[in-house]
Amino acid sequence: MNEPTPLTAAPPPATAREPITCHVLDLTTGRPAASVAVSLTLLRPFGPSAPLTAVTSSDGRITHWNGEAGSSLSEIFTNLQEHDGGQMVWSLKFDTGAYFGIDRTFFPEVEVKFFVDAKSGHYHIPLLLGPWSFTTYRGS
Repeated sequence: MNEPTPLTAAPPPATAREPITCHVLDLTTGRPAASVAVSLTLLRPFGPSAPLTAVTSSDGRITHWNGEAGSSLSEIFTNLQEHDGGQMVWSLKFDTGAYFGIDRTFFPEVEVKFFVDAKSGHYHIPLLLGPWSFTTYRGS
């Protein structure tokens, strides 16, 4: 059996990607928006749930959510797919007031509600953010 050498290193272990991720870009700087607090809440069915929370990385991304008592977004998706057909409505809330400063933005928070089908794979929601406007779309 061949052992990996420095030139043929073993691939990194596969990590499970969260079913919902997001990305925030600051349109005033043209750069990722770091340290934006975001909450993710299941609205339907069985909602609203306790929110999952995260803070954007230096790259403006959220790739992992923190839940109460170790609850996992992947577990929620699996349970709903098995018991309810997987049709869901979720809400992302971005704390834009804290990011820009309450007196420097029109939006104290931005909320994006969206439909999810648990069988349709990964959902990535980018937020293009300025102090006076925002836009979003389903990314990949």
